[in-house]
Amino acid sequence: MSRSGNKTVPTDQNVTDYLEAVEPAARAEDALRLDALFRKVTGFVPVMWGPSIIGYGRYDYRYKSGREGSFLATGFSPRKTAFSIYIMPGYADFTDFLSRLGKHKTGKSCLYVNKLSDIDESVLAELIRAGLDDLAKRWLVKPD
Repeated sequence: MSRSGNKTVPTDQNVTDYLEAVEPAARAEDALRLDALFRKVTGFVPVMWGPSIIGYGRYDYRYKSGREGSFLATGFSPRKTAFSIYIMPGYADFTDFLSRLGKHKTGKSCLYVNKLSDIDESVLAELIRAGLDDLAKRWLVKPD
C-alpha cells in the first residue's frame, strides 16, 4: 500500500483569516461569498489544503495500482487572475450546468471564474452539489 505523498494536504491555517487577507478587497468579498455558498451547499466546515486551497469535506482513495491517499472533496482557491473552483471530479458530464453558469473556463476537474458577478451563483450551487454527489458514487465523502 503506497501512500500518494500528495503535496496538497490539510493545514491548521485559519480559513477566515486567509480569505479576509485576499487582495484586492473585491476579490476577498467574492472569496467570502464563495465560502458561504460552499458551506451552505456542502454542510462541511472548511479546512485549508496547502497554502491557498479551501476544502470542504474529503475522501480517501485507493486505485487499482495500489496508490492511495486523501484529497479535498470540493473547494476553491482565490488565485490572482481567477477563482479555481474544484467541483467536477472528472467522472460525469456537467455540460448542462456549465451551459447555464455564465462566463467561465474549465480544466480537467477545475472551473475558472474571474469574478462572481460573471456567473449565476444558483447554478454554481447546483454544480457543487452535483459534483459532490458524483464523487460520492465512487468514494466515501466525509467531513474533514
